[in-house]
Amino acid sequence: MRTLDWIVLGITLFAIVLYGVYKGRGSKNIRGYLLADKSMKWYTIALSIMATQASAITFTSTPGQAYVDGMRFVQFYLGLPIAMVILSVTAVPIFHKLNVYTAYEYLEHRFDLKTRTLTSLIFLIQRGLAVGITIYAPSLVLSVMLDIDIRITSLIIGGVVITYTTWGGVKAVNYTDFQQLLIITFGMIFALCATIYLLPKGVTFGDALHVAGGMGKLNLIDFSFNFDNRYNIWSGIFGGMFVALAYFGCDQSQVQRYLTGQSVTQSRLALLFNGAAKVPMQFFILLIGAMVFVFYQFSPPPLFFNPVESAKIQSSAYGTEYASLQKRYEEVFQQKSKLLQTYLDAEKSGDKHRIEEAGKNLNEIDKQAQGIRANAVEILKKNDTSIDANDTNYIFLSFVIKYLPVGLVGLIFACIFAASMSSSSGELSALATCSVVDVYKRHFKKQASDRHYLVVSRISMALWGVYGIAFAQYASRLGSLIEAVNILGSLFYGTMLGVFLLAFYFKWVGGTAAFIAAFVGEAVVLYCFKFTDIAWLWYNVIGCGVVVGVAVLLSLFFRPPVLSTR
Repeated sequence: MRTLDWIVLGITLFAIVLYGVYKGRGSKNIRGYLLADKSMKWYTIALSIMATQASAITFTSTPGQAYVDGMRFVQFYLGLPIAMVILSVTAVPIFHKLNVYTAYEYLEHRFDLKTRTLTSLIFLIQRGLAVGITIYAPSLVLSVMLDIDIRITSLIIGGVVITYTTWGGVKAVNYTDFQQLLIITFGMIFALCATIYLLPKGVTFGDALHVAGGMGKLNLIDFSFNFDNRYNIWSGIFGGMFVALAYFGCDQSQVQRYLTGQSVTQSRLALLFNGAAKVPMQFFILLIGAMVFVFYQFSPPPLFFNPVESAKIQSSAYGTEYASLQKRYEEVFQQKSKLLQTYLDAEKSGDKHRIEEAGKNLNEIDKQAQGIRANAVEILKKNDTSIDANDTNYIFLSFVIKYLPVGLVGLIFACIFAASMSSSSGELSALATCSVVDVYKRHFKKQASDRHYLVVSRISMALWGVYGIAFAQYASRLGSLIEAVNILGSLFYGTMLGVFLLAFYFKWVGGTAAFIAAFVGEAVVLYCFKFTDIAWLWYNVIGCGVVVGVAVLLSLFFRPPVLSTR
């Protein structure tokens, strides 16, 4: 990081915090603090939703995910547009009509207090852990930049987020999210353009796409059906739809966004816009990773992308062995460069046989390179058994620091920090809302002044921030962060969604049946996670299906009370 980069980063972050404090002023009651007095326009809500989704994890890990595994991760989002239509028709009008603070209030209207409380606690556990991961991601960035302990950087990042979020509440969150997404969008566009510009002379964007496609990185759609395959069109449409239904229909961090809308129409427009824009946005970010992969086919990549661990192994007892692998890796790279040019010449000739033969040779030499990397990882593990051997999260950061021009580096890091703040602040706001409205106000202090609940909300938000910072210390052990955060959600979302589907569509099912079914569904999901190889996207379908099925059967024994008009 050079002086101009620090200036760009510092000005951007200072402006975001100052803007959040300014826009969040005037929240003098709990309705204004937690729901922004229901005054938000659809475009503010929409961009706030997208900014919350586009966490720092998205920009630190997703390009690396494409580098390692190709762009097939985009299939995860194919079910999202369908989910947005369903929720716009069902959940939005119900939540607005009941004038609730949280999604879980509706469950007490529909079922009973114990079902509301259980679902609230599931949300608090899941989202409380997730906020730790979203704080960890930018802490990782700052740790690499400054070469200081990540525990210190997580304290810095978490402290900044806690400051403006506890000051201004959800209004500050929504307005700063709007600003942050604009910064993020421009930063990512510049990053892609810079990546393409850095390709060798004579290598066009079309050539780069041919290389990425020939080496399996443009694997956008997979029509094969396999429960063990994490990303295919079926797991994306069905599993992804269930994830999105749960995330936007049951997760308070998203529900709270459209609860701030001026009307049902404003909230619906926000969700539908998100459904239309999310898949192209994720495609674009994954494409950056694919282009970084192509760039490293022409420029020597590191043997291991984590610079701290690379420096550590070189000065260890295994340094000579590691250096030998490094030399071999460079030799293989030179061979690959020649085969890469042969492949591009074959593509230009249009001869299918030549293209197929050149592509085969190119992929074989790439497998040799990957084998050397695997051997290097084994040496790293020998030197330090506690090492995180997955360097996916460092790939994009390493590229940015080493190759992007001065000023743009600062902007990219500003994007990552902005994304982290938008995501973390939204989660803290939702956690505080759920803690106060669903737990504290309902079980501990039912009758108190609005001022009292406002103070408790601020304290709760700060405490959840501290909890997130504490959990961030362990996030380094979770591998690819973009997968880790979604796997974590999938362990709980299916159960939550099942309870809400029972509430919406199975009017004869009562609270006791739903309550017991939620425990059974969660147990089945945790069993699948621990003892089977079923891909995590299916956890949401399985959990939801078990909850609904068990509740319907139990309803034969537990008859619901007579329902009031909803």
